[in-house]
Amino acid sequence: MKITRITAWQLDLPLHEGSYKWSGGKSVLVFDSTLVRVEGSGGVVGWGEVCPLGPAYLPSYAAGARAGITELAPDLLGAEPTELMRLNRRMDALLKGHPYAKSAIDMACWDLLGHVAGLPCCDLLGGRYGARIQLYRAISQEAPQRMAESVAAYRDEGYRRFQLKVGGDPEEDIERIRATRAVLEPSDKLIADANTGWLMHEAARVVRAVRDIDVYIEQPCETYEQCLSIRRRTDHPFVMDECIDGLTPILRGYADLAMDVANIKISKFGGLTRARAARDLCVELGIGMTIEDSWGGDVITAAISHLAHSTPEEFRFTATDFNSYVTRDFADGAPRREDGHMVASSAPGLGISPRVDELGDPFLDLKL
Repeated sequence: MKITRITAWQLDLPLHEGSYKWSGGKSVLVFDSTLVRVEGSGGVVGWGEVCPLGPAYLPSYAAGARAGITELAPDLLGAEPTELMRLNRRMDALLKGHPYAKSAIDMACWDLLGHVAGLPCCDLLGGRYGARIQLYRAISQEAPQRMAESVAAYRDEGYRRFQLKVGGDPEEDIERIRATRAVLEPSDKLIADANTGWLMHEAARVVRAVRDIDVYIEQPCETYEQCLSIRRRTDHPFVMDECIDGLTPILRGYADLAMDVANIKISKFGGLTRARAARDLCVELGIGMTIEDSWGGDVITAAISHLAHSTPEEFRFTATDFNSYVTRDFADGAPRREDGHMVASSAPGLGISPRVDELGDPFLDLKL
């Protein structure tokens, strides 16, 4: 089989809550997503998506994803889409770095492979574990009481795991953690996610002030070394996120006992191929995982569901359903949240069918 056509669209994904806010005063009103369709010989197709969390979160941005896809696509026509490692090596030879720009293409080829094999991607990624996937809800940064009200409302919808956006003023963050924990049950999990927003002295103050609270601390500072210094000052369970961008940081974190949970963001690794490798390494090392991406819509949510469902349940700390945060759905068959959980499709590939007539004109359409 050969790749015979690559088509790509830009999509705006507005938020139900109007905006999404996190550390450092950063916010997004509309998510800028890129959808890719890869077509192989005989007309079989696969779909992928990449959606950076704005331009000021990770070293990635939506226009960069589209520039990278436009750069790669002409030289991928004629390649074998089902040989995923060879395809990734070819993309790396064509474009050094920029893994997020490769993610949607890799994802689309996994979807295509599932259609060729007649199997859902979770079967190809390792097998299906459990009946459904427990989700977390990210709580946008607001005043403490308003965040507590949001947590209580989402708990009523079935969520039992909450990622609280902190990383602002330490005193207010302490209030945020205390206020939200107060509306939860003991079995619920609360993650205080600073998104690199604290300096070390600020993070040290926060973890000391909430010593009596049952809370996970996630990526308090910018660098691995800074986070490790905070990890060594607290007995709270610890999550690493932004600095986990390959296998080497996972191995380093394991050797340093730097984390209890690692966040595996699909696009940060360059797609499902390398995210699966990171997932498998964490399983071997005994590290729990949040399976997610930077953001996205129906296709990314489907990819998350398949990677999460193929992760042994004891290592699956949580996952997320980004398509429930946005007002636009564009694909039939995408996972839909129910009672704080989702399920990966049992249809071949990712199990989704974007409605092409709703996507508008593509910005890229190349044929062999």
